[in-house]
Amino acid sequence: MHTAIVWLRLDLRLADNPALHHALQHAERIIPVYIHAPEEAAPWSDGGASRWWLHHSLRALAGDLRHLGSRLVLRCEPSLSALLDLVRNSGATSVYWNRLHEPAFTRRDNEVQAALRAAGVDVHRYNGSLLHQPGAILTKTGRPYRVFTPFWRACQQSPTGPQPLPSPNALPPVPAHLKSLELDELSLLPRLPWDQGLRATCEPGEQQANMRLHAYCQTSLPTYPASRDYPDRPGTSHLSPHLHFGEISPQQVLWVLRDYAEHAAGGLTAASESLIRQVGWREFAAHVLHHYPHTPEQPLDERYRNFPWDNDKSLLTAWTRGETGIPIIDAGMRQLWYSGWMHNRVRMLVASFLVKNGGIHWLEGARWFWDTLVDADLANNTLNWQWVAGCGADAAPYFRIFNPVLQSKKFDPDGVYIRRWVPELAHLSARHLHQPWGAPQRLLHDSGLQLGRDYPYPIIDLGSSRNQTLVRFRAHLSPDR
Repeated sequence: MHTAIVWLRLDLRLADNPALHHALQHAERIIPVYIHAPEEAAPWSDGGASRWWLHHSLRALAGDLRHLGSRLVLRCEPSLSALLDLVRNSGATSVYWNRLHEPAFTRRDNEVQAALRAAGVDVHRYNGSLLHQPGAILTKTGRPYRVFTPFWRACQQSPTGPQPLPSPNALPPVPAHLKSLELDELSLLPRLPWDQGLRATCEPGEQQANMRLHAYCQTSLPTYPASRDYPDRPGTSHLSPHLHFGEISPQQVLWVLRDYAEHAAGGLTAASESLIRQVGWREFAAHVLHHYPHTPEQPLDERYRNFPWDNDKSLLTAWTRGETGIPIIDAGMRQLWYSGWMHNRVRMLVASFLVKNGGIHWLEGARWFWDTLVDADLANNTLNWQWVAGCGADAAPYFRIFNPVLQSKKFDPDGVYIRRWVPELAHLSARHLHQPWGAPQRLLHDSGLQLGRDYPYPIIDLGSSRNQTLVRFRAHLSPDR
């Protein structure tokens, strides 16, 4: 009996899983395995919020496998030793997996493949996480794109593959003698119960991913282009953690969105293509990371390598705690801490505040997001923080500094978002909510608010810090240097 191991990683789903699909075509017995080896992802091992999501995603996958007659084998050891042990104890002659594109995983997978083949085991690798393999989309001169729009145009002119693969109807049983850890033995959940908000707002798993996608298409997709920038509205899809952990594939998202656009009454083509474009940004981030694997730690733009960033620990601490005195910034950081997620527009604002107004190194923000986001993705996280700092691919120019007060008034005009996450300000009128330090003392008193006691004064002055940043950037990036 031909036995194959399916090594599951960030592809925690049964449908549209190329590795699983091809293993079932060529083997009578399938052994699904997940190996927890966080040291192999260093220095970007999963943060606390990601580990929480991973725990519940694995639990959901294990239940889906049991329903089909199989089971998930869990190991916690170096990947190669776990796979070799399973080969010896199962008689497997082949290992199937879907590619990962983070630098540490690429190196690890190449080493594992070489060792398995040296041991006489066949290795089969597939693309299961992107619409296009990194390296497949290049400029006419054969170089990687560093600007999104021409990259995405080239992607749209290239085939994106066939219809997503179906989920299997049944799976062969895994031999009873193959040992597996219990999920709790992976120690993914936090020791302290800080995850109350995650439990209240997050629903990991393949079934939940598909339900979310279809529910979003039926309710919110028509208004996506108009509402996506407003954090007080349910305008965004919240699919990012499901995509990161592979509970749904970008190919599935693409086909569902285009199907709704084709068949929905009134037409959803513009809204569908607008959301698909966000999948394109995910593709772009993965491609940039593939071609520039040093960027999680170093700027893509060499001019920023020795930039004189500040080291204001008190500002960084206030930012992480949502105690900067700037309401929209504090609302975003508190939403992040409670729910493991933050609205995309607000992510840009809090990042710009930290890096441009605060002068803090973008890596400090990237590391905090990495630990606290349930959708923490190395490619996206790196691209976005370097975009804000001005040192990455298709980056914002150094003089683009978001004014959080103006942005707050524009995208949370009634203060719904701020009132939810900064309840100290709930009784202030919308006129003064975005900038409470400018409110008359009488109004503050009538609202039961004392600045400096109930809510902090701004930790930095937005105007002067902006001017100082512009001077610093101009001096460092001057062509005369």
